[in-house]
Amino acid sequence: MQTVREVLAQVKVGGDAAVAELTQRFDRVTPASLRVPPEDVRAALEAVPPALRRALEEAARAVKGFYQAERDAHRGFEHIGADGVVTREVPVPVSRAGCYVPGGRAPLASTVVMTAVPARVAGVDEVVVCSPPGPDGRAPAAVLAAAAIAEVDEVYAVGGAQAIAAMAYGTETVAPVDVIVGPGNLYVATAQRLVAEEGLVGVPAAFAGPSEVVVVADGSAPADYAALDLVVQAEHGPDGLAWLVCWSEDVAEAVELAVERFVAASPRRAEVTATLEQGGWSVVVDGPAQAMAVCNVVAPEHLELMTADPEAQVAMVRSAGAVFCGPWAPASVGDYLAGPSHVLPTARSARFSSALGTADFLKRVHVVSLDRAALQRVAPHVAAIAEAEGLAAHAGSVLIRAEGTPGTPR
Repeated sequence: MQTVREVLAQVKVGGDAAVAELTQRFDRVTPASLRVPPEDVRAALEAVPPALRRALEEAARAVKGFYQAERDAHRGFEHIGADGVVTREVPVPVSRAGCYVPGGRAPLASTVVMTAVPARVAGVDEVVVCSPPGPDGRAPAAVLAAAAIAEVDEVYAVGGAQAIAAMAYGTETVAPVDVIVGPGNLYVATAQRLVAEEGLVGVPAAFAGPSEVVVVADGSAPADYAALDLVVQAEHGPDGLAWLVCWSEDVAEAVELAVERFVAASPRRAEVTATLEQGGWSVVVDGPAQAMAVCNVVAPEHLELMTADPEAQVAMVRSAGAVFCGPWAPASVGDYLAGPSHVLPTARSARFSSALGTADFLKRVHVVSLDRAALQRVAPHVAAIAEAEGLAAHAGSVLIRAEGTPGTPR
């Protein structure tokens, strides 16, 4: 917390120079410019391997389709009360959204799609991406290609808490945004909370921090599938969480042995080990109901139900970011191509929040309309409450209209 506060304060005062200094300090590089030239973004799309380009385009198509359906389901509504008062709720997009895309250990091109596309579907005018520079001081080509596909307006080679500060406060180069979304490490996620506390930007209720998974498995689950899915989330690095929950000692032993085998062969062994040493647990319970009770307490980002009857467990889910059912639905599909965003609540924030969606980029504006007859019907009630609160002008504003004093429109 103290480190993040210092970073925020430094950027708030120092602007671009502070961002450059912090980038050198934390990423050990100094980009030639904070903003990636638009021509570099376009060029990256042509330079990445064709298979990657097709995959990113397919991911964008799936995400766009899902969020268009979500947007259509929440187009606003109109209500006409018995007293004749007409009320409407109109969703209005924010003007400018900032999307944080993690880099460092793994430049997550997929996160560009999972944040920028929902913003575009919501109707945001300007979409900005911040992502850490690579060792050469440049934003990774895959991230830039994804930005081109997702129709991002601006890309900045800036990461960490300093990127959140730049988007929140603005600098000479980076114009401030209205909303900041996207996952990150503890420093990034904490920075989002702190700038939101200042009332400068909106952030989703979900705390999108280090990656988490809980795999619920029974005897029908292939041990290798369950084990590899635990390693999948653990390879994001330290501070994450990977739990196996089952009701069989044999299942637990088989999965644990498979985990050890996969960890030994992992090219990201250091990251996986760091996660499992702190956040890796194997939990044996009495049965499915108790397993789900454990899951609801943990409230994981990803919940995999690798059981003979996963739908029976889905009915018991109360707190989870996303649920994956059966042996053929690994969380990796959700990470890239299922459609819903992979920006999910972590750190038990799934108890009160949800996956990133178009609602995170929308404001709900309420519109109220009355004719004279409706105003006359409600005026006595408005006046009675206003007078009880000692607010005479509130009462007068309805009574002057209801009583038809001179000058009142008819």
